Amino acid sequence: MKEIVKRNIQGGKVLILFILTNLVYAFMLLVSIPKVMAFSDGMKLLDMLPTGYNTEYVNSLFSKLGEKGRETYLFNQIPIDMIYPGLFGISYCLVLAFFLNELRKLDSFFIYLCLLPILAGFFDYLENFGIISMLSNYPENTNFLISSTNIFTVLKSIFTSIFFVVLLVTMITTGIQKLRNRDN
Repeated sequence: MKEIVKRNIQGGKVLILFILTNLVYAFMLLVSIPKVMAFSDGMKLLDMLPTGYNTEYVNSLFSKLGEKGRETYLFNQIPIDMIYPGLFGISYCLVLAFFLNELRKLDSFFIYLCLLPILAGFFDYLENFGIISMLSNYPENTNFLISSTNIFTVLKSIFTSIFFVVLLVTMITTGIQKLRNRDN
């Protein structure tokens, strides 16, 4: 992993991936999610509930969405959200690696922190597969399917949150180090 990361942490590559990732995210936030939420009567989509949901919430949301809303979720939002987790995992792994390299910490155990966005992306994919299955099987969803998808949603949120805290600390530390080096 270390060698792959080291080969790909040039500023230009990292910046292009970062921009692409955030363009896809912006498209979801501004286009595909609002398109689905137009059918939800204000209820948040499952992907947007970081603390999770239960069977009652899923059934209520899917009922409010109606057939057209569920189709929109399945065929408009989910396809975009099948691109995003991979981009998120790769680009943010490299963003963190870039800053760790600036701190000369990439060759230490800190490199394993670069797995955080990859794990978040992995659980996002599992969440998406669960949502696809729930949308396809509605109204015949099992409690097991809803519960396991909920766990993937919560794990995605946990790893994403931990990652952003780590990234923020790393960026602040890099900034402080740059200021100190400039003053010397």
